[in-house]
Amino acid sequence: MKWFFAIILIVFIGSYSKAYAQTDDLPLANQYFANGEQLKALDIYQNLFKTNNEAYYPYYIKCLLALKKFDDAESLTKKMMRKYPGDNTYLINLGNIYTQTGNNDKADALYNDLLKKLPADQNAISALAGQFYQNANIDYAIKTLEEGRKTLNSDKDFSFELIMLYKYKGDKTSIINEYLKFLPANPGYLAQAENTLSNMFEDNDGYDLLKTALLKKIQKEPEQTIYIELLIWQYLQQKDFDQALNQSLALNRRSNDDGSNIYALCHTLTANNAYDAAIRGYQYLIDKGKDAPYYIPAKIELINTKNIKITAGKYTQADLIELEKNYKDLLAEFGDVTNTAFAVEQLAKLQAFKLHKFDEAEQSLEHVITIPGVQPELLAQCKIDLGDVYLITGRQWDATLLYSQVEKDFPNTDIGQDAKFRNARLAYYTGDFYWAKRQLDVLKAATSQLIANDALNLSLLIGDNLTADSSGNALKIYARADLLIFAEEPEQAVKTLDSIDKKYPGNALSNDILMAKARILIQQKDYTDAIPLLKKIYEDSPTNLWADDAVFMLGDIYDNQLNDKAQAKIYYQKIITDYPGSLWINDARKRFRVIRGDSPTS
Repeated sequence: MKWFFAIILIVFIGSYSKAYAQTDDLPLANQYFANGEQLKALDIYQNLFKTNNEAYYPYYIKCLLALKKFDDAESLTKKMMRKYPGDNTYLINLGNIYTQTGNNDKADALYNDLLKKLPADQNAISALAGQFYQNANIDYAIKTLEEGRKTLNSDKDFSFELIMLYKYKGDKTSIINEYLKFLPANPGYLAQAENTLSNMFEDNDGYDLLKTALLKKIQKEPEQTIYIELLIWQYLQQKDFDQALNQSLALNRRSNDDGSNIYALCHTLTANNAYDAAIRGYQYLIDKGKDAPYYIPAKIELINTKNIKITAGKYTQADLIELEKNYKDLLAEFGDVTNTAFAVEQLAKLQAFKLHKFDEAEQSLEHVITIPGVQPELLAQCKIDLGDVYLITGRQWDATLLYSQVEKDFPNTDIGQDAKFRNARLAYYTGDFYWAKRQLDVLKAATSQLIANDALNLSLLIGDNLTADSSGNALKIYARADLLIFAEEPEQAVKTLDSIDKKYPGNALSNDILMAKARILIQQKDYTDAIPLLKKIYEDSPTNLWADDAVFMLGDIYDNQLNDKAQAKIYYQKIITDYPGSLWINDARKRFRVIRGDSPTS
């Protein structure tokens, strides 16, 4: 018996060595192939193929095709077809060989013969489409699934597969039609459809195709509300905000829901500066009556939207007084309660910064922080606002106490860092420059880009000017002017700025004064007069503290205020090329790409 076991052991060792050698040879052949040494790889693949036809065929055929040995590839594939007659992989490979040699008709004949013989089996049809896809034959993968639908007598099958293939092919019309076929039975996939379509549509042409298809569907199937929801999204993408609202109102009237979709849409409209449409939407919710769930929130947001609309443009004193009356009427109707705390906060800011009714603003904010149940973040914002009022009215100690409370209650958050910045800025306003700079240097690493940028600029402003004048006398006057700008007292701010050169000629604040005056003009919505000041800052001193800010502000003015996209693009490009280290670089890149018309995925 010993000799029997010895023979078995020898056979096992030989088989193991052979298998190990094969395993070792494959990576070597792959490496040769990757390095462009296909002939060396071919010898190894050929030897491996002899040991296991099925396992090593893909490597062998790939190498033959790379070397353009089409006759050998055809002969090899036909051999495999005879050996494995039920495996369509080899037939598809043969068709691929024909295509590469220019025999498209022969390839099509093979493929179409496969499609004629499609079994009424969903898994088999999917598998065949997958084999075409693996061979980069997208067209026949699609044809397989489309023929499969006919074979199965169902136009609902293979939706996911077809959507993926249409997306891969970039076929906008087909993917739109497929989604419109799929979504009525699968409304939960609406967000996925919107994401896929937005990634495919690089310009308005795609959205126009979608709109046309949707309007036809809505006409034929008016009961399918999913089409209206998608149409609303389409209008939003094209910034046709009035139509988006019109469709939402029509949908709400039909479904008679609680109005949550319209309320959310109005927030989106406000964020996109479509104030009139948002106001119309909020008014619709208010008109539903006092018992409607969004009556109070809509009233509050209606006034807040009017606030944003008025203060975003040029306004009169009468506009502000009317807005104040709207807030007071709201509070008279509902009282100072948790649900109206946000309105109280907005009213107080209006009174303090626009109407300069500091006593009334102070009373409102002191009251709102005593209302039970106010959300912590809103409570913190009210404390910051009250601190600002105290600062403007000369109660700096009370202001710093409130800022410090918020900083302590919200550590390592945006609102906490905002409070810390305001404490540092308060020290700067009051001439405690060295303490302010130490705090600002910490805030340069803030998670909020806006706070980090403001902290960096203010720190550099203090540092540069204390280096030029250790007494900081000119800087103290500039800081007082800065506080007047913050308090929206433009005339007093300009007078204070103009006094600096008179009292301290030859000071180092020339560019800082220009930037301060530009900020005042922007605050007054006088963009035309602000532009030459900003241009002078970067043209005369392209490496000064405010140069990159001036360039970005110019881009923003042309982009969002004057609607001159060509000029905006020039200034965003200037940030990218001339100021790559600027904190505005990411915003500049995004805005530049939007104006250039890049696709969302680029």
